[in-house]
Amino acid sequence: MTLPATGSEMNAGAVISNLATQEKFAFHHSFPQFSILDPEATFSLPPFQVACGIADTFVHVMEQYLTVTGVSPLMDRWAEGILQTLIEIAPKIRANQHDYDQMANFMLCATMGLNGFIAMGVPQDWATHMIGHELTALHGVTHGQTLVVVLPALMSVMREQKKGKILQYGERVFGIREGSEDERIDRTIRATEEFFRSLGLATRLHELQIGQDTIDEIVRRFNERGSRLGEAGNITGDVTRRILELCK
Repeated sequence: MTLPATGSEMNAGAVISNLATQEKFAFHHSFPQFSILDPEATFSLPPFQVACGIADTFVHVMEQYLTVTGVSPLMDRWAEGILQTLIEIAPKIRANQHDYDQMANFMLCATMGLNGFIAMGVPQDWATHMIGHELTALHGVTHGQTLVVVLPALMSVMREQKKGKILQYGERVFGIREGSEDERIDRTIRATEEFFRSLGLATRLHELQIGQDTIDEIVRRFNERGSRLGEAGNITGDVTRRILELCK
C-alpha cells in the first residue's frame, strides 16, 4: 500500500469511473488477504496527494461519526481519537514528509478510519462522498480535495439535524465550549474548514474553477436517480443544491 487514504488495505470498498459518461460509483468486493503498510513507501508521494489523503481519512471518520448522539459512546471516542490524531500529526507531516513515525501514524489512522471498526452499531452519512464523487467524475478533481469543499457546507445546511453531534465534535475535537449553541456550531464549522486550509487545500468551488453549470448537472443527476442521501435519507437533489451553492 503506497497511498494512505482509502483504507482499501483493510476493507472491501472500491470505486469505478466511466470517463465517457463522466460517472463515478462505489461498489464492494472481497477483502484483501493481507496488506503490507511500509511508511517509507509514502516518502516519494507529492505533498498534494498526502494532503488529500489526510483530508480523505478525516472525512471518512466524519461520515461515520457526524450523525446522531448517544448511539455508541465507545465508537464516538474512537472516532474522535482518530480525528484528533490527524489534526496533531498533519502539520508535522507537512513539515517533514519523511518522518517515519508520523507517516506510520497517518497510515494507521487511514486504516482504522475505514476498516469497519468505528462503524460498529452507528448510523452513517456518506452524502459528502456521493457529492464529491460527482465533482471528480465531471472535472477530474482529486477525491480528497472534493470532500473538503463539500463537508463544511453540508455541516451548515444540516446543522439542525446534526446539532448535537456538531456540538460534541466541536467540544471534544476542537475544545469549543463557550458561546451559544449557534455560535459554537459556527465556530466548529470554521475550525473544520481552517484545518482543511492548513493542509494547503482549496475549500471553495470557485478555487477549482467549478461553476453553476456543474451544480445544476449534479442536482439533475441526483433527481434523476431519486437519490436520498445522508443518515436519515433526507438529502435530496434540492438539499444537495443548497449544499453546493454554499460551496461556491
